[in-house]
Amino acid sequence: MLHPGCFLFPIRTDAGRMLKQLPLVAAFLAVLVGPILLRPKQESAQSGAQTLVVITPHNESIRYEFGRGFEQYYFAKTGQHVKVDFRTPGGTSEITRYLDGEYLAAFENHWRSELKQPWTESIKRSFADGKLKLDNTPADDKPEEAARRTFLASNVGCKIDVFFGGGAFDFTATAAKGQLVDSGYVSGHPELFGDGPGKIPAKLSGEPYYDPQGRWIGSVVSAFGIVANTDVLGRLGLPEPKRWADLADPRYFGQIALANPTQSSSINKAFEMLIQQQMAEEVAAHGENPASLAAGWVRALRLLQRIGANARYYTDSSTKPSLDVAAGDCAAGMTIDFYARFQAESVARSGGNYLRYVNAEGGTSVGVDPIGLLRGAPHPEVGKAFIAFVLSPEGQKLWNWKVGTPGGPGHYALRRMPILPELYETKYQAERTDPEIFPYEMARQFTYHDAWTGSLFRPQAFIIRVMCIDTHHELTAAWKALIDAKFPPAAVAEFERLDFVDYLTAQKKIKESLGPNKMVEVQLAKELADRFRAQYRKTIELAGAK
Repeated sequence: MLHPGCFLFPIRTDAGRMLKQLPLVAAFLAVLVGPILLRPKQESAQSGAQTLVVITPHNESIRYEFGRGFEQYYFAKTGQHVKVDFRTPGGTSEITRYLDGEYLAAFENHWRSELKQPWTESIKRSFADGKLKLDNTPADDKPEEAARRTFLASNVGCKIDVFFGGGAFDFTATAAKGQLVDSGYVSGHPELFGDGPGKIPAKLSGEPYYDPQGRWIGSVVSAFGIVANTDVLGRLGLPEPKRWADLADPRYFGQIALANPTQSSSINKAFEMLIQQQMAEEVAAHGENPASLAAGWVRALRLLQRIGANARYYTDSSTKPSLDVAAGDCAAGMTIDFYARFQAESVARSGGNYLRYVNAEGGTSVGVDPIGLLRGAPHPEVGKAFIAFVLSPEGQKLWNWKVGTPGGPGHYALRRMPILPELYETKYQAERTDPEIFPYEMARQFTYHDAWTGSLFRPQAFIIRVMCIDTHHELTAAWKALIDAKFPPAAVAEFERLDFVDYLTAQKKIKESLGPNKMVEVQLAKELADRFRAQYRKTIELAGAK
């Protein structure tokens, strides 16, 4: 399914710029349409082929290469044909909401129709509650505990086999609900997992790489950074950005491309990396204590506020910033690494050499995009085979091998980093599209501290929403007033006043408001957005005062 934002190329009156963009547009359309046209018809039309249903946020090129690769792999292993049916309802956040709804409907039907039990609000809340602890005496279960125990013992499903791609945060939460089950891959391959050289570690850079219970496994590694257009930077007289803080420079006003963190887990993770970096700097200077963490949190929010004030927009598509930076509509943007590298590949194929990507200096961990088997999978054995393929050398080579090399992708250089450590050995460098990148070494340069912000993943997205997105018109107007007035101290102090979204408030009031009662969340969003609007209007008044 193509995202509606995919075709939002700007209409230009400058013929020269239009001609310059034609190769880029053609390359992008090829990326979108090519995989559909190039999918082998004889394989998809095989009568009697099994169907594997995979839900994923991955782009069409990844879906094409892994669909094609698995269909060939499975036939070679079993002599049977399989068709991969990819479902793409949106980004990872949309996928998790979709799964929540499907499992809710399926379990309600199971509870009411098959078990003939009364359905209540407490049952609805508890059956997928990962925090609900169960003892070893089911005979004395309360109804809520019985519902939870029943779900975890059931084969209730959502008509989908495999969840492929997203962030470890979302997979951890999905597993905790009980929606993911052990595929048997971790326990069946002790030689691949654990401590020691050549193994996939349980944790690295502070990030989890697989679930100890085998419910999800990292399939590819990713970092976060900045995509930039050197042509636009040259016109603005700006050096290439290296650190998150560089994007707060007022010379970037109207030139930053950002995605909405409430709709994109990947960009929310990038924002969390920025927050972690600011906290780490405070801890390095003053030691790890509540005051340092609180100060780092506020520093980070002020930085995000300025970057948001420089933003041209917040899109609901996490791929759009790289596209718009490549098109010259923005100078730079925050992104996950592979979106930028993939777009740079398209630009290079059209003869361009102006798109750059850099991991944020000192400001990114190296995390994973997992894969997992869903509870109640209609085709569990085929699902397990798909997971085995993705984690095998045959599947892993698709991520970063050059097109046309033995074992490499058929049509698209995916420019992503495989999780298998063995593929970074010197003997494979000639086959890799990015032979200079060694993510396991990069990961040791930054440590993610889950205790600092792990529980605030949703609250931080909520704060960015009310501080920068819902109020973006007022925010940019206030920032422009500060720039024009050369940042008078009183106006700056008003602009940066964040006492009502500080670290303690985020941990308490805001976090507690983002529960099942959506009305509480809506009311708080309105309250905080109104406060920020008033604050930005006051900033404009102070900036204009003589």
